[in-house]
Amino acid sequence: MSPQSPATISSGYNTPDSELESIVPVHPTAVRRPNYITVQSENTVYTDNHITAKYLNRGADVVVADGQFTILPTVKSYEFQTTRKVGKTGLMMIGLGGNNGSTLCATILANRHQMSWHTKEGIQQPNYIGSVLRASTVRIGTEPSTGKEVHVPISDVLPMVHPNDLVLGGWDISGLPMDKAMERAKVLDYDLQRQVKPHMALLGRPLPSIYYPDFIAANQEARADNVVPGTDKQAHLEHIRADIRRFKAENELDRVVVFWTANTERYSDIIPGVNDTAENVLASIKNSHSEVSPSTLFAVAAILEGEPFVNGAPQNTFVPGVIALAERKNSFIGGDDLKSGQTKLKSVLAEFLVNAGIKPLSIASYNHLGNNDGHNLSAEPQFKSKEISKSSVVDDMVDSNRLLYKPPVPGAKGQAAKGEHPDHIVVIKYVPAVGDSKRAIDEYYSEIFCGGRQTINIFNECEDSLLATPLILDLAILTELLTRVKYREEGRTDFAPLYPVLSLLSYMCKAPLVKPGTDVVNSLGRQRNALESFLKACIGLEGNSDLLLETRIW
Repeated sequence: MSPQSPATISSGYNTPDSELESIVPVHPTAVRRPNYITVQSENTVYTDNHITAKYLNRGADVVVADGQFTILPTVKSYEFQTTRKVGKTGLMMIGLGGNNGSTLCATILANRHQMSWHTKEGIQQPNYIGSVLRASTVRIGTEPSTGKEVHVPISDVLPMVHPNDLVLGGWDISGLPMDKAMERAKVLDYDLQRQVKPHMALLGRPLPSIYYPDFIAANQEARADNVVPGTDKQAHLEHIRADIRRFKAENELDRVVVFWTANTERYSDIIPGVNDTAENVLASIKNSHSEVSPSTLFAVAAILEGEPFVNGAPQNTFVPGVIALAERKNSFIGGDDLKSGQTKLKSVLAEFLVNAGIKPLSIASYNHLGNNDGHNLSAEPQFKSKEISKSSVVDDMVDSNRLLYKPPVPGAKGQAAKGEHPDHIVVIKYVPAVGDSKRAIDEYYSEIFCGGRQTINIFNECEDSLLATPLILDLAILTELLTRVKYREEGRTDFAPLYPVLSLLSYMCKAPLVKPGTDVVNSLGRQRNALESFLKACIGLEGNSDLLLETRIW
C-alpha cells in the first residue's frame, strides 16, 4: 500500500465537504482525553518517560493429602514499568479487503473525520461502541465525601493508541480496491459508504497475499487474483518481511501490529521434525513443506521482524515451533479467534449455571450466516477449525466443579480420561440471503434440584462484522500497550519484557493462546478481571475487590 499523508492530529486525509459534517459532537467513545489519572502513593512513580509501580501479587499454595487441604498464603513483589510515550502505530491486516478489514478501515475513517450519516432511524454519528477499551469502564475507587464508586474508561488507565491514529494497511488475496471492497461487504449504511468512499479509495488496493489453496475452501479461488507468485515459501517469507519493513519505513512508524483477519484455514498437522521446534519450522519454510500454512508464514515474518502478531481466526497458526521462535526472539504473539457473539455469551451463561450449582447436561449451538466467512466455513476442514475453537469454551468451568461432574479417571482413555462433560455440539451453515447478519441459536439443557430439568433457549441476531471489528481494535491497541510494559521481580536490577504469549488478550478470543503448560481460562468474568487487575497493577492499584467491607461493618 502507498504511504499515508500526514495531518495535524492523525494519519488521515482531509474530510470531503459534507452537509452533515460536524453537526453532532464527538461520541464519548471516540473523544480524546488527556492523561488525567494520577496515583499518589509511595508505590507509584511518574517520570517524563515512565510510570513505575510496585505490586504485591497475592496467591496461595495448596497441598492435598489424605483428603485434607493445607493452604499457605503467598506474596510476591513485582515492579511494572510502562513507557508513557505512545509511538506511531500501524495495523497491517491479512484479509484487509474482507468484511472485517474493510469495515474497520471505513469506521476508523468515519470517526477520524467525524462523519455523520442518515439512516431510517435518523442521523447516526460514528463511535467505538463494542470496543472494550473505548466503550467500557473500570472502577478505580470511591469518592470520600459521597461514598460513590468512581469509574473511568479502560483506555484512560494507561496511555494507549487512539484508534483514529492507527495507520492502516495490509494484504488480501483479492485485489479489489478498498472502496469497492467496502461495497462488496454490504455491511455499512449506504450514506456512510457514500461519504467515506473517497477516503477508502485513497487506501488503494491491498498488497498481494499468500495463497495456498489446500488451506482454505475451494470456493475462495475466484477471489484469489492478488497473490504473491510462485510456490517457494522461503521467498514468500522474505516478501512479507519486506512488505512489513517498507510499510513501517514509509509511514515512519514506531510499531506495526500484524493481524490475521483473513479466511479460516484448516488445521495444520503437528509433525515431529516439521513444526515442533523453532529450527524445524524455519527449515520447513525453507523446504516449502506442505504443512506450513499462510497464517504461520505471516506469523513467522512478524516475529522475525520483531513486530507483534495476533491471530483472529481459529486455525492452529501457532504450532509449537512458532511459539518457540517467539520465545527465542522475544516477539509478541496472541490469539486465537475473535470472540464476539455466541461464544462470548456461552462463556458467561455456562459459568453462571455451574456457579449457581446447576448442571448443564447439553449445549447445542446452531449458526447460519451469509458472508464470505460463512462461505469459507461451508467446507468441512475449515469448519473443523471453527468447531474446535468454539467447543472448548466451557472446559475450565466444568473442571472447576467436580461436585457436579465426575473427575477424570487416572490412566483411563477416551471420555473417562477427560472426565464428565456436557454434550456440546456446534453447527454452522452458509445461507447467502442473510449476508453479514448472523443468526445464532443456543439451547442449554440442565439438571436442577432432585432430578428436575431446565431448558434455556437463546436466539441472537447480529451484524457479524460490526461485533468483530471493535475487537480487532482492542486487540491491536492492547497488544501495542503490552509491548511498552516491562517488569522485574524483587531483587532484580533490570526490567524485562512480558512473556511473548499475550494471554491478557483472552477476553477477546474464543480459544485463548496461553503459555505452554498453563491452564486456559475461558470464563469471561475471570478474563475481564485479569485484564482490569493488570492495568491497575501497572499504576500501583490493587485488583478489583467486591468485598465492600466498609458497607458490612459498623
